Amino acid sequence: MRERRWETPASMTFAHVLTVGERLAALGLKPAVPAKDVICYVEEWTVESPEDFDGLDAWATEDVTLVHVREGWRGDFFLLGGNYHTTYQRHQDVGTYCSISHPWRIRERMTLHENRSMLWLGFRHAHSFLRVRLQTREVVTPGETRGDAQREQWLDERRTAFLEAITAVGLPIETAIEKQQVVLRPTDPSVPFFCSWPDAFGPCQFEYNTSDAYEFLVPASQLAATYAPEPASVRAYLTGFSEKALDEFAAIQPAARFAYRCSVHCPLDDLPEIRSAIEPDGRLYATLCEFQTQELIPEGDDASAIIGVVGSRGGFAIEARLNKAPLKEELMAGWLERLIGHPVVYAPLPAFI
Repeated sequence: MRERRWETPASMTFAHVLTVGERLAALGLKPAVPAKDVICYVEEWTVESPEDFDGLDAWATEDVTLVHVREGWRGDFFLLGGNYHTTYQRHQDVGTYCSISHPWRIRERMTLHENRSMLWLGFRHAHSFLRVRLQTREVVTPGETRGDAQREQWLDERRTAFLEAITAVGLPIETAIEKQQVVLRPTDPSVPFFCSWPDAFGPCQFEYNTSDAYEFLVPASQLAATYAPEPASVRAYLTGFSEKALDEFAAIQPAARFAYRCSVHCPLDDLPEIRSAIEPDGRLYATLCEFQTQELIPEGDDASAIIGVVGSRGGFAIEARLNKAPLKEELMAGWLERLIGHPVVYAPLPAFI
């Protein structure tokens, strides 16, 4: 589900983070204390080789994914996807996962959606998938009414964008508008087909699955070709593979930058050490406190809120994530600043990392 997100723009120390926790506790909330075990999500941790993941050996980790990053890439997506698929076939097993992302471009002029969108060609045990995601210029989450005055335009753009992708890849997917939302469904209801990442106007993403490992190589390449002639940021995601397999993936040309993402189980108090371990490019996120907003503002709409910790090269920051805004838009930043005791700015996360 899409989220609303704010973040403190100024760097702070971890002692300041703990002070925010104490402030939340004084309001009757239940933030994590320094000794409490939390799940810390790590992303963009650049490494020289896959073996460098040993830097997190002191903690329990899960969902470990090695990302191959190629910036300014102008190659043949069919050949790149085929090389990853060939290597995947040699090492596939239950629990292994490989996908390759590439931007695609909506030809129709968009006002409310970004023309730059993203696709993923993926391989899991016994099946492959094609995933298509749109990005909006503004996040209007389910339950928010800010976009109601432009709903017709939202729906028309959303449907047009998906139709462009569906036409380019040649998949039998129908689009419709039902109950004031865009709806997607395969013509064959037995096909494993999933819609996700919803906002107030319907899904922003669909995923079409098949048991044929080769079926989407050509369609994905056709959709990727809509981004030409611009250079692309291309990523490959590898999960569940042995070191030998990762070495084979690393030999795929052209050479890529390596970055890890994973979940780390640790006491809250260990976040400074983890931040140091993933420098200089890595970022971490951990939940400090979860609550329903009506606990603090009973006059507002009820929303689910998370106050979290963000760690990066610059130090620490506090983020606030909500499934919708419980107050009028012009009141949100001021309320959050009074809540955590620091200035905040609106800061949606990037859509395609």
